[in-house]
Amino acid sequence: MRKHSTNGTYGTGRAGAGAGAREEIEVNVQPRVGDTSAAVHPTPSPSVPPRGVKGRGRPYKSHSPWLVPVMVGANIIIFLITMYVNDCPKHFVTGGSPCVARFLGRFSFQPTKENPLLGPSSATLQKMGALDVDKVVHGDQGWRLISCIWLHAGLVHILANMLCLLLIGIRLEQEFGFFKVGLVYMISGLGGSVLSALFIQSSISVGASGALFGLLGAMLSELLTNWTIYANKCAALMTLIFVIVLNLAIGILPHVDNFAHLGGFISGFLLGFVVLIRPQFGWVNQKYQYTRPGSLPGPASTKSKHNVCQYVLWIAAAVVLIIGFVVAMVMLFRGVNGNDHCSWCHYLSCVPTSKWKCNSSPVYCESSQDGDILSLICQGNGRARNYTMPNATDSQIRGLCTQLCT
Repeated sequence: MRKHSTNGTYGTGRAGAGAGAREEIEVNVQPRVGDTSAAVHPTPSPSVPPRGVKGRGRPYKSHSPWLVPVMVGANIIIFLITMYVNDCPKHFVTGGSPCVARFLGRFSFQPTKENPLLGPSSATLQKMGALDVDKVVHGDQGWRLISCIWLHAGLVHILANMLCLLLIGIRLEQEFGFFKVGLVYMISGLGGSVLSALFIQSSISVGASGALFGLLGAMLSELLTNWTIYANKCAALMTLIFVIVLNLAIGILPHVDNFAHLGGFISGFLLGFVVLIRPQFGWVNQKYQYTRPGSLPGPASTKSKHNVCQYVLWIAAAVVLIIGFVVAMVMLFRGVNGNDHCSWCHYLSCVPTSKWKCNSSPVYCESSQDGDILSLICQGNGRARNYTMPNATDSQIRGLCTQLCT
């Protein structure tokens, strides 16, 4: 889930749990006519491929996954640091809602009225590097496009995202290695942040779900470009599409940043055609036949390693990806609001119903200090409240204002 908040208004959503099942292909190689070695060296059982050849019939190295567990650990450590910096009890004021799980000390959570996901305040997330369009465009803080990927709005948020990362990322890293998976993860996360910044400019955004949707998109393009190595192609395709559509549909709930999901998915989908390309099954099968231990040398391979469709998709995806990033970055740093050029695009992130609204406008309060008494009036709903709080800071006022207006 990629979470966006309006000065402390939080929501839930899942980023994608699971992926399309990949079917194993058994290799059954018949001896060539006149190949007398078959009598001495029988063809290996299809269910037990020889060393160096996987069940799909293609010689590739099985990688030991380490990057994905490291990323999960890094996200958890950053979340703990964020909670340490947040220090809810230190900012508690008389008259305000109490911190959740106060026995955790400075690691306790903000009041659920401010953050129902059990996490820090919006002010703390901004301090730690949340995506804030105004700071990115006018404050020369473009690094927030990357830093926001490693931040999470709460305990519920990080648990959901890290579970998805383990389920999706480990299998991809086993097949393609840490470099390709890490590349897809980071570029997809950046793509999600850029699209989110173009369309959601009134609130901050944090979360790794743009990168997670990028991994899902890469899995889909990998299935399409490596079509010949799959057995039950349609079943694998339908399963993966169902998972993707289901999770994008969850993104239309309020306070879930579906633009980050879409941006990450599109980036990962295009990048998958470029970095996750595999040799054709026919080329691998033919190569395996003539390099099998004990077989006689065969004629030179007449099957190309990659087909024309794979090359066309590789070039087209690379061109679209580069142009898309350049255009989006130029628009972002020129201060363009994507909603001004697309009147219906806001429905991609939230569809209003009778049960919820999609208004993500920031909350505002009138504040006045009289000695030790802080008075706040929410301009959105007219609520007023007094707090015993001498010398209130801006971040404390924003937190109390969020509680009052929600």
